[in-house]
Amino acid sequence: MLSRVANSIYWMNRYLERAENYARFMDVNYNLSLEMHPGITEQWKPLVVTTGDWELYESSYGEPDKKNIIFFLGFDPNNANSVLSCINQARENARAIRPEITKEVWERVNGLYYKMKDGVEKSVWAKKDPRKFFLEVKETCQLLAGIYDTTISRTEGWHFGKLGQFIERADKTSRVLDVKYHMLLPSATAVGTPVDLVQWSSVLRSVSAYDMYRKKYGKINPQSICEFLIFDRNFPRSIMNCVEQAKESLDTISGHKNDQLNEADKHLGMLKAHLDYSDVQEVLSSGLHEYLDDIQIKLNNVSVAIFESFFSTQNILKRHTHS
Repeated sequence: MLSRVANSIYWMNRYLERAENYARFMDVNYNLSLEMHPGITEQWKPLVVTTGDWELYESSYGEPDKKNIIFFLGFDPNNANSVLSCINQARENARAIRPEITKEVWERVNGLYYKMKDGVEKSVWAKKDPRKFFLEVKETCQLLAGIYDTTISRTEGWHFGKLGQFIERADKTSRVLDVKYHMLLPSATAVGTPVDLVQWSSVLRSVSAYDMYRKKYGKINPQSICEFLIFDRNFPRSIMNCVEQAKESLDTISGHKNDQLNEADKHLGMLKAHLDYSDVQEVLSSGLHEYLDDIQIKLNNVSVAIFESFFSTQNILKRHTHS
């Protein structure tokens, strides 16, 4: 497969996963702000911190403001990670690989693009309640993921798409968990209070994990939530499950001819081993934030290694001359 085609498939899926995550974050955070007791400040800043774009927001808008944050994360063309920017990028990548995807996938991506344009024209961020719009975006992205899975042959291209989707998903789950631990509580005295429990519930809802968590553990408990979202092998948005799924696709792509591992294989293998040989008590005793920060660094290293191994023209030429 041509490296530029593989690159476009990988990034189309990454951008769609990112757009779906951001749309869900905003829907959940809006619900959380309605559930909080009067007098508790609406906590919109952590939503931007989750995405890693707080510095950009602050330089453009200053203090956290609900309307500005909804615009910034949803519709700001100057924010490369806004839902609008992600869907624009997904559409450009989909356009570049039209022969590699089905008509159904293209039509949904294109439809999502026009939905976002309509949202801009109607100034959705200024509405009293924008949840319906973001719910529709989230559901369209989820529908698109299902259409991609049920209409695309399980060739190398499909695996590049899955690789992008699961790397992105693991990163976002780690960030949601990290920001709750780090920022959401107004003070240490709030630990274990109803406010604390509402916020931990919102963390689960942010990654669509609430029902499956309650089915497995019952009560809301921070340690159990961390265990579920980091180490559960069966839940499709846990970091462990995402890394395992990404590794399966990477193994299929690499093929491991003559047992030669490329840099992407090495970095993803090291990340999986890191998760395999950790447990939640060890994580909490050494520091949840530090552990998640390390996971995010490792995921970034995997992303760089995927680019170097498969998409960088220089490295591709080098591999061919040595093969």
